[in-house]
Amino acid sequence: MTEINNNELLVMWTTGEIDTAKSMVFMYTLNAKLQGWWENVTLLIWGAADRLILEDEELQATLKKMQEAGVKTVACRACAEKMEVAEQLKELGIKVFYTGQFLTDWLKSGKKMITV
Repeated sequence: MTEINNNELLVMWTTGEIDTAKSMVFMYTLNAKLQGWWENVTLLIWGAADRLILEDEELQATLKKMQEAGVKTVACRACAEKMEVAEQLKELGIKVFYTGQFLTDWLKSGKKMITV
């Protein structure tokens, strides 16, 4: 039997809505790592969030703080390519790859996840 690491969190950010991004996604994700609520925290940027992170400098500054704190930041390559923003996301230090299998494996593992 595979042991589940109950100290890993995936935050899947899909909304292009700025208030939700700032007041929930970024606030919780950063604090989850800084406060030690979760040992490993990953932010998965998917869909409309791809564009929003590129448009908002405040979000970019918080993203950098997250990365410096140890939050892993990844984005769906399929979405990023469709929106023609893959290279710009990489420039922000975000790992861009096809995330379908990654997400499926996470879900099947029983690890914790928040979707916004």
